[in-house]
Amino acid sequence: MRQSGGVANTAGEHQWHPYDPVFRQQRAGVRFEWGIEGAAAVSSEGAALVVVDVLSFSTATTIAVAKGTAVYPHHWPSTEVEQSARRHGAAYAVRRRQVDDEHPWSLSPTQLMDAPHIDRLVLPSPNGSAIAAAAVAEAVLIGSLRNASAVGRWLQRNGYGTVERPAVVVAAGERWPSGTLRPALEDLLGAGAIIATFDGRHGLSPEADAARASWKSAANNPADTLKACSSGLELTAAGYESDVLLAADRDVDSVVPLLVEGAFRSAEAA
Repeated sequence: MRQSGGVANTAGEHQWHPYDPVFRQQRAGVRFEWGIEGAAAVSSEGAALVVVDVLSFSTATTIAVAKGTAVYPHHWPSTEVEQSARRHGAAYAVRRRQVDDEHPWSLSPTQLMDAPHIDRLVLPSPNGSAIAAAAVAEAVLIGSLRNASAVGRWLQRNGYGTVERPAVVVAAGERWPSGTLRPALEDLLGAGAIIATFDGRHGLSPEADAARASWKSAANNPADTLKACSSGLELTAAGYESDVLLAADRDVDSVVPLLVEGAFRSAEAA
């Protein structure tokens, strides 16, 4: 993800480009931002980037990788998903309501939990998967509430969380009908749960500290919070409350999905 500096307007006043150093949180070892542009703004050489899309890409990927499936990220909607699957010798996920015997895999964590094992899966989504597919970092990981502590431990064990080797946690967010970013509470909480694993020796940016505080306010009962937030209500109304409940299970998985040669695989096996 290329970064660039600010530009001056015709009046000689400085206009702050989103990737100007002032937006990079570069004095902090643990950073937090939103969406694909936020990921680009706060990433730097030597960084580990953690993509958090709790409902549903991160949770679905965590479950699939824990079952031994290599997950290929891909933006969505796209007419190229089937082509990508053929190129990788993989199956591909469809929309929740398109699941059938031939294609039992989707972004639904519940459906993935119940689906037959597959060695390789292209898992497209418009948010978390798109960010992961575009990411440029020393390491790209997937974080969710299900594996928050495992991701935090992996980052610290591998020396991330310093100014030189920052841990960059990105909440994917959702989309308004206009296509603009809708900050999503579930992703803020998932990011905060990962950030909360870092102790006082690591320098948190104010943005990261705020995400951590948000998580602490919901940590006693994340399931109720996820069910009551906008995204949780949307999924429940569509008949997928079980996906919300699976996503709210904190630290039930120890797997850390790490991007290796274009696919997320268990970091332990990489």
